[in-house]
Amino acid sequence: MNILILGSGGREHTLAWKMKRSARCEKLFIAPGNAGTSMLGENINISVNNFEAIKKTVLEHQINLVIVGPEEPLVRGIVDFFANDAALKNVLIFGPSKTGAQLEGSKAFSKKFMLRHHIPTAAYREVTTVDAGISFLKTLASPFVLKADGLAAGKGV
Repeated sequence: MNILILGSGGREHTLAWKMKRSARCEKLFIAPGNAGTSMLGENINISVNNFEAIKKTVLEHQINLVIVGPEEPLVRGIVDFFANDAALKNVLIFGPSKTGAQLEGSKAFSKKFMLRHHIPTAAYREVTTVDAGISFLKTLASPFVLKADGLAAGKGV
């Protein structure tokens, strides 16, 4: 099986390290990868958000499985892109659809989802000004966490 891992961080390095040890892995590609992943497989210098370049790579290297590390291509709909493309629809891709990725892509969406489905979660409020945020924080006992809505590449707190 030829495997492509999308991403360049520690998460993707760990995935590459583990995939490389699988007897089912024939060839391993990482896009764009990093210095460490280059010792495990072949780094390919393409953006995780360039779906057309990813498609070309998948077809050129006869990739059977794509593992998406970063949240951004998931939020942008890479899984849907594969499902809706005749040349890619039979390639396995690991990750949620664009709709499912909203849970990671928007803190506000996630909080509303949890409240709607009675999933326990911390108090939350969407604010648009610093003053409104400070007023809300004064109603809470510490510790508390502040997060901006949207993607933060794992650096959202």
